[in-house]
Amino acid sequence: MNKIIRVVVGSTNPVKINAGKKAVASLHPDAEILCEGVKAPSGVADQPMTDEATRQGAINRVKWCQQQTTADYYLAMEGGVDLIADHAYTYAWVVIADNRQLSLSRSAHLPLPTKVYQALQQGQELGDVMDAMFNTVNIKQAGGAIGLLTEGHATREGTYTAALIMAAAPLRFPKLY
Repeated sequence: MNKIIRVVVGSTNPVKINAGKKAVASLHPDAEILCEGVKAPSGVADQPMTDEATRQGAINRVKWCQQQTTADYYLAMEGGVDLIADHAYTYAWVVIADNRQLSLSRSAHLPLPTKVYQALQQGQELGDVMDAMFNTVNIKQAGGAIGLLTEGHATREGTYTAALIMAAAPLRFPKLY
């Protein structure tokens, strides 16, 4: 019988839940992965606009999950926006934790059009801005800005999955870290 691994994702967004399940499944190919999403508070703005806030939001979600639930792994992905060298980018901080340690990584950066960043500075969320620009509905629970601006060549889920797998390195090799 396969080992069962319980995963809690600090979000009810299906993109984040699927990314979490895929990441853990790739790390444990012989296990059965039971993955659930829970509505975990980030403690930061709905649209984090700094690297620090984005990182803290992901950490807060995982810590909340650890306090409220029991699992083998706790995951969180927090999408944010920041200016880097005078250009706006979106990316995510991801956290994967077990009962011993917490590990972080960041996803790839996607350049944002200036008018998107300006709308975000006015208090809108990235998903809503992208929905308005591309005439989509709830894109943040699908391909996200990443899918739209890469014409589907990259996806939000794939980006989160890759970042989570990289974040897991210290958990898999604790003696090296």
